[in-house]
Amino acid sequence: MKKLLLIALTLTVSFVFGQSKKAKNFYELKVYEYKTKQQEAVIDQFLSEAYIPFMHKKGIKHIGVFTGRANDTSATKKLYVLVPYRSLNEIPVINNDLFKDDQVALKGAAYLDATPDAVPYDRIVNYIIEGFRFSPTLTLPKLSGSVEDKVYELRSYEGPTEKRYRKKVEMFNEGGEIDLFARLNFNAIFYGEVISGPTMPNLMYMTSFESKDDRDAHWKAFSNDPVWKDISTRPEYQKIVSKNVTLFLKAKSYSDY
Repeated sequence: MKKLLLIALTLTVSFVFGQSKKAKNFYELKVYEYKTKQQEAVIDQFLSEAYIPFMHKKGIKHIGVFTGRANDTSATKKLYVLVPYRSLNEIPVINNDLFKDDQVALKGAAYLDATPDAVPYDRIVNYIIEGFRFSPTLTLPKLSGSVEDKVYELRSYEGPTEKRYRKKVEMFNEGGEIDLFARLNFNAIFYGEVISGPTMPNLMYMTSFESKDDRDAHWKAFSNDPVWKDISTRPEYQKIVSKNVTLFLKAKSYSDY
């Protein structure tokens, strides 16, 4: 009996240790806010010719760069940069190294050396996101459509309280929502918890589709799926979201996906 208990304890410890050592991405979602086409051009040139090549050199692959799909008539425009890191410690180290790199200084001069009366952006809003336990790393989408047709849907869910927010995170993981997205081929790129940012408590995720029609068809199948009907009506998952923000984005031509 003691031997069986020892074996069971050993297996449990091994499992927990293995789970804790499982690779996980930490994401930096950098949101540029700007007003003019000239500002956008400077940001684009910096990202495509200086920033992304530097990050690739550092071993940080698969950087997504997106703007809104709709004809945006608001005064403030936004550009989204999603960067997957292998650890939380990498983020400040690599960001500091960026400003010490000779090629970045050369290729990114228009952006880095901009004068106060010709700034390339009005503000940068940063989110630091930790990959979900049931989907810990970034997954490249399997899409074949044109850049103009593809839809990248970025969603965030804020919780009314920290405790209720944790139930929404559980709903995605142990509750089975991630598995449902996978079964219905939503081409999810990442799921994660915002651990630092302007809207908290908050989780964010991104799915991708061949077109707007493809996106609508997927969500119709999702809402009609018996598994979703079961998950969404469980008592423990009621009143756990206070605000949902859904953005429809398209990739920049120089984005890695």
